[in-house]
Amino acid sequence: MDYFEHFAFETVAGLDEAGRGPLAGPVVAAAVILPQPELFTGLTDSKKLSEKKRNQLFEQIMRGAVAVGVGMCSHREIDELNILKATFVAMQRAYADLGLAAECAYVDGNFVPEIPPPAIAVIKGDEKLECISAASVIAKVTRDRLMLDYAAQYPEYCFEKHKGYGTKLHMECLHKHGPSPIHRYSFSPVRKAAQRHAIVT
Repeated sequence: MDYFEHFAFETVAGLDEAGRGPLAGPVVAAAVILPQPELFTGLTDSKKLSEKKRNQLFEQIMRGAVAVGVGMCSHREIDELNILKATFVAMQRAYADLGLAAECAYVDGNFVPEIPPPAIAVIKGDEKLECISAASVIAKVTRDRLMLDYAAQYPEYCFEKHKGYGTKLHMECLHKHGPSPIHRYSFSPVRKAAQRHAIVT
């Protein structure tokens, strides 16, 4: 089934995630069912939006969507499962959190999780379908806010600036202080930092 056939359905869920690449923190997924026709303007891949615009759209989606679900997998679950499986679990939790059954689901990327409705992977779906774009915004803003909370707990890692991604600043903090309690030890740079600081996991 081509993804443009979603116009034939009344309840279509879009799913996307934020945080597969970072060295610390959870992976967060969102599932969103938008009204038809959609009532939002400016929706696209959340990474292409300014922080201000993301936050504006987040509030609009939370107020105007038919349903919004959020799910996540912690850094510990990522280490136990691997990041791909953890992403699928986060998406399953997000869909379950919707509280509303969808007739079909569209998932950003190449693969789909096992969820109740038929699910179709859409490459660059966050640029093609507004329901996925909306999920992208919800997941990104939710995760960014979580990382700001972690920044207050672990100020020496500057999470408020890089959100856990492997930037030069983050690598410098990791090299200096070793891994924090929310780092992903299954990721190579974190393992190496743990070895340097003789941290046993």
